[in-house]
Amino acid sequence: MRGFICGPKLAACGVILSTWGVIMLTMLGIFFTTHSAVLIEDVPVTDEEIYQDTNPQRIYDLYNKVGYNCFIAAAIYVMFGAFSCCQMRLNQQKEYLVH
Repeated sequence: MRGFICGPKLAACGVILSTWGVIMLTMLGIFFTTHSAVLIEDVPVTDEEIYQDTNPQRIYDLYNKVGYNCFIAAAIYVMFGAFSCCQMRLNQQKEYLVH
């Protein structure tokens, strides 16, 4: 059968992992773009830059950059989930074929 790459268990695992990845990364992207103070440790900035910089716009730009990266990663997980769903359908169709 054409396009058959992974088995039913691996495809189901891919769907579950991609669903969780989309939810988690979308929420992280939202929290980063709203400049959540709790996530300051995950922004690529040093402590000295935080205390010396009087203009917070640079730090906000870094927050937005990390948030957009989270959204891009969530989109990749969506594509992986779609691929896994296609593999699950191919596995279900394979069960009904008679050889």
